[in-house]
Amino acid sequence: MAGKSRKDPKTLPYRPCAGVVLFREDGMVFAGKRIDNPVDAWQMPQGGIDFGELPEEAALRELGEETGLSSDKVTVEAQTGEWLRYDLPDELLGKIWGGKFRGQEQMWFAMRFLGVDSDVNIATDHAEFCEWRWMKPADLIEKIVPFKRDLYVAIFEDFEDALKS
Repeated sequence: MAGKSRKDPKTLPYRPCAGVVLFREDGMVFAGKRIDNPVDAWQMPQGGIDFGELPEEAALRELGEETGLSSDKVTVEAQTGEWLRYDLPDELLGKIWGGKFRGQEQMWFAMRFLGVDSDVNIATDHAEFCEWRWMKPADLIEKIVPFKRDLYVAIFEDFEDALKS
């Protein structure tokens, strides 16, 4: 009996996505510990772009869904100059997003946090984090899952000026 053939991942498209680098005046960034990962995996708010939605709209929606923060608690300071991509590792291909995508193509937005810590509420209807904290970008790069590490380096390089102001 022949084995089930698997699509070549290189022929699969990237999932359109938007992400948020939420930062404080001191340059520390919001990091959430993923609720669905048994390892110590931390990341920034991000998620898929709905049909007809602009990337900035998706980023603000994802921020609300994952942190409970409304748009009046942030100002959008910058966005990445281009779409950034990452590929899923082999062990995740075909297991997430219905096997339809090889990875994500993301537009990231640097957003200055205008609120106070008590404004953050990760116990939302779309909870993705079980814990959160403010981290230095370099520390977050160390805490992201390895297959997204180069992506995070590129994001923080792109936003270096925004995070210093």
